[in-house]
Amino acid sequence: MLKKTSVFLATLAVACLVAASPASAATYKVDPAHSSVLFKIRHLVSKVTGRFGTFEGTVEIDPNNRDAVTVAGSIDAASINTDNPKRDQHLRSQDFFDVDKFPQIIFKGGTLSDVNADKSKGVLNGNLTIHGVTRPVAVHVEWLGTVSDPMSKKNKAGFDATTTINRKDFGIIWNKTLDTGGVMLGDDVDIELHVEMAEATAG
Repeated sequence: MLKKTSVFLATLAVACLVAASPASAATYKVDPAHSSVLFKIRHLVSKVTGRFGTFEGTVEIDPNNRDAVTVAGSIDAASINTDNPKRDQHLRSQDFFDVDKFPQIIFKGGTLSDVNADKSKGVLNGNLTIHGVTRPVAVHVEWLGTVSDPMSKKNKAGFDATTTINRKDFGIIWNKTLDTGGVMLGDDVDIELHVEMAEATAG
């Protein structure tokens, strides 16, 4: 019933929204233990939520060109979890993600636009691949700041991101017509990301 999601859409946020940057390019990696990939879709007359448990991503920031960054992220489609094992198994099937054939959800590339005056918010543009289909996607990102982690001693960056995609654009079209009219599932999927990243150690 629930569909796709992309992660590290958010990843790009660090690129243009970081207030102070190093003299050379820096690479950040998603910290899965402190990040989440959530989604929501209409079911009958309510909305059902879910998440993905396995994902990774990196972003390389060039301080000399903050509107252009290198981003790569992926989600294990089989790690979908809606707290209903029977539903999750259906979502992994050929009716939806077809995880045996398309095991990964991928986000690549990206530029930032519509950045506000204090560089705390912007729109991330990139390409999202789900179910073997690649489409452009625009994601609203909000930078939450940077800090030195007292435990790992690494620089951390955090941001939230939201977007809405149409599952049919990615070839996920399964639905069921109701006896009373209408269909069981909506087409739009709301995506919500909460991401913490750590600066990778050089070398």
